[in-house]
Amino acid sequence: MKRSRAGSGVAVALAATMTVVLAGCAGPEFTYVRDSSGQAYFKVPAQWQKVDQKALDRVILGDPDSPQTQQLKSLIWTVAYDAHSTPSIEHLVGSSGPTNDPFALAMVRPLTEEQRQQASLNFLRNALFPVVGEQATASGVEIIKDEELPQRGGAKGVRTVFNVTMGEKGTQTFNQTAYLSGDGSRMSVLLIQCSSACYKAQSKQIDLIAQSFKIKPDTP
Repeated sequence: MKRSRAGSGVAVALAATMTVVLAGCAGPEFTYVRDSSGQAYFKVPAQWQKVDQKALDRVILGDPDSPQTQQLKSLIWTVAYDAHSTPSIEHLVGSSGPTNDPFALAMVRPLTEEQRQQASLNFLRNALFPVVGEQATASGVEIIKDEELPQRGGAKGVRTVFNVTMGEKGTQTFNQTAYLSGDGSRMSVLLIQCSSACYKAQSKQIDLIAQSFKIKPDTP
């Protein structure tokens, strides 16, 4: 009996050890993303895949090989992640149409002097898509949630969740977080899109990603 109990104890210990080892060998849960200046950062689920950068540049900035785009690329940082098994810029609204998988687009860009003068919270809300104003009304935007995000050092932040009905593409839900740096020189935006059904099913995960998007306070 003593040997049996000893053997049982060893088996339990080995099982516990294997559990720890296997847990340690598991892949990371998230991919952590930071812009080139290190001022804005967020995380996405590890299974989400990065969208081809050149394809993204073509949609956001223009012809990747043109001198003008190269100049913009030196100023504007962009990245996109797709939850679809085959990541593609085509899943971004405005291309061939979205899928029922979340798609995240992040951008950090400098503002011109004129833009700095206009940099209100509504300016941030309309960072990538007309959310408020006449254009938003014409686009049939329905705001679901809107909240200001208190920031240090004079920075501003706002998060807006809204629906847009897009004909045959159905209703899409967007979660957009936008920040204005304390000195007013740059804007950082994270836009997550999904069909409304997809958004309802994955709202907790999408909210987690949106809440992970932060900017560092300006250093004096």
